Amino acid sequence: MRDEWEHAHTDYTMPVQRRAPASLAEGESDWRQYLEASTPNGWLIRNNAMTEALVSGRPMYLLHTTRSLDAIRASRQLHVSSGCLVGALYCSPLVSERDGLRPHNLGAYLMETKPSTKPLVFEVVPDGPIRPKGVDYLHLGVIHLRTYLRYRSFLAPAETDRLSRTVQAGLRGAGGFLDVALRNAAGRATGAPEFIDQLSDAVAHVPFLGYLYFEVVSEYLMLHSATAETKSCAQAGELNNWLYKRLAFAAVDSMGQLFDLARFNPRYDRLVQLIDGIEPDLSPGVADYVRRRLSHLFARTALHPSQDVESVSFQGADLSTVRQFAPGLIGQMVFREIRYMARYRQLYHCFEKAKALEAWDYWNNEGMPTPFNGILPKGEIGIQPVYPRASVRVWTAERDGKGYVHPIEEVQAVFMPHLASWWAPPRQRELQNATDGSLVESILEARSSIASRRSSTNGVPA
Repeated sequence: MRDEWEHAHTDYTMPVQRRAPASLAEGESDWRQYLEASTPNGWLIRNNAMTEALVSGRPMYLLHTTRSLDAIRASRQLHVSSGCLVGALYCSPLVSERDGLRPHNLGAYLMETKPSTKPLVFEVVPDGPIRPKGVDYLHLGVIHLRTYLRYRSFLAPAETDRLSRTVQAGLRGAGGFLDVALRNAAGRATGAPEFIDQLSDAVAHVPFLGYLYFEVVSEYLMLHSATAETKSCAQAGELNNWLYKRLAFAAVDSMGQLFDLARFNPRYDRLVQLIDGIEPDLSPGVADYVRRRLSHLFARTALHPSQDVESVSFQGADLSTVRQFAPGLIGQMVFREIRYMARYRQLYHCFEKAKALEAWDYWNNEGMPTPFNGILPKGEIGIQPVYPRASVRVWTAERDGKGYVHPIEEVQAVFMPHLASWWAPPRQRELQNATDGSLVESILEARSSIASRRSSTNGVPA
C-alpha cells in the first residue's frame, strides 16, 4: 500500500525513481530532462517559489476562497475535499511582502473570477522542512482499483454488474485508440491530426482520457508560453495558471457549472483553434506534443510497470485480463463510473474516505502537512486535516486595490478529518436506468443546483 502511494507522488528536486513499463521510446528521465531544459519555463519545475517555501521549513501562508464562512463559524470546523488533492483543503500560496500578502497567480485568478466567495488566510507553522512531494492524481488508478475491490460489497449486485458492463464496453469502444497510443509510446509515430481525432472520439468511451488530454495540453501551455503575462509569473517563481483556466472554459461551454474534464475532447481542428486563441505562436506544435506526451503518460499511468508496451493489446481482451496488465486504467475507469451512479451521494464517503485515510497516513509519515498537486508544481496546494506536528491558524481577509491580501479577523475553527460532500450529477444513461420517479426528480433538481453544491465543498475534484 505504501509503495502505491509513493508511486503516486513526485519530488521534482530528486531524480526520477518510478518503475515504468518496458519498451517506452522515451523514459520519464528523458521527458524530465526535456521539459526542464528545452522549454522556456521548464526551469520552474525544479526551482519555483512554492517548492522553495516548502523546503524552507518556515511558516507558510495559504489562500482559500469559500462561500461557507457562516457554516465554518457556526460549527467551528474546517472540512476538506477529495479530488486532485485526495483529502485536503484546496489553497494557493501567499507570499509575505512589505505591502501585504501577495497571492500566487492561481489565487489571484480565483478571487477575480469568484467575487462572491470570501478569502481566508491560513498560517501553517510546520515542524521543519516539508518534503516537496506532490500527489499526481493521474497515477492513482491502482489505488482506486484496490479501494473498489475492498468495498465493492457496498454496491448492489445490479450496480456491480452494470459497472462491469460499462467498463468493458468502454474498453471495446476505445480499444483501437488505446493500442494506437501504446504504439506511439513505443516510438511508432502516427499522424498527429489523425491521433487527435481518434483521441477525441475515445474520450466518450474512457473518460479518464479527457483528464489526461487536458493535463497534457495544460502542461504544453504553461511550459512553452512566452507572453508578457507568463514572463511576469515566472519572475515571481510561478507557472501561469490562467492559461489552462482559459483553455478549459473555452473548450467546454458549461465548464463553469461543473468542472468535469471528462467533457474535454476537442478534435484536431478545434484544438489548434483553441491554442491559437490563447497564444498563436504555440498552435503549430500542440498536436504533435499531445501525440507524444499523452501516449507516454497513458502507458505509464495505465499499465502495470511489469508490462512491455509492445506486447500489450486492449483490442479483444476481456475485463479480467485488462485488469491484470492495466490496473491503473481500470481503476481510473471504475472510479469515474462510480462517481456517476445515482447512489453516489450515499457511496461517496465510503470510497473517498478510505483513500483519504491512507493519504493522511502517508503524508504524516513523510512530513507533509501541505500536499500539492504534483502533475506540475503549479500552485495547487492543500492543508491536510490530521498532521499532528504543525499549528494552523485562519483569518478572514480582504483584498486591497493593489491585489494584496490582508488578514482581518481570526476564525476559531479546527480541521476535522471529514470530507465535504461532493456529487457529480448522473449522466443521461444513469437517468435512464433510474426507475424510481422520485429519484429521477431529485437528480434533475440536483443538476440545476450543481453550482451551489460545488461551491460549498471548496474543492477542485479531478
